[in-house]
Amino acid sequence: MAFGRLERTRPPQPMADINMTPLIDVMLVLLVIFMITAPLMASSLKLDLPKAEGASPGDNPVFLSVAVSLDGQLHLGDEQVNDAQLTLRARQASQQDPNTEVQLRADEKVPYGRVAELIGLLQDAGLSHIGFITAGPPAKPAAP
Repeated sequence: MAFGRLERTRPPQPMADINMTPLIDVMLVLLVIFMITAPLMASSLKLDLPKAEGASPGDNPVFLSVAVSLDGQLHLGDEQVNDAQLTLRARQASQQDPNTEVQLRADEKVPYGRVAELIGLLQDAGLSHIGFITAGPPAKPAAP
């Protein structure tokens, strides 16, 4: 009397191929992230800020970020402007809020005369709260 089969079936063979779908999904997500962040990184202005100890930039909610590059070009935020455009925008900002703060970033190799000229231009426009942004305290040399 036989209660079962005598034939034994083989279990299915393991699949030796790599499932590429998760790998492709991860690569597409990384591609999208890099496509979004690359323009943001390229538009930043490279400045060699002087190093100094002092207070951090103010938390004033209304401020203008002005930068002077090594070649003396002015930047308002990420936009390159000339002296007349900066004066106009500074005058508009001072009319909206006279307590608008100017956060001034200047490359350490920019002549002091150019920075002083810029400060005078901002003060003529009605902005008197001007803060200098630095890179932080200079690194201390290691003791021998």
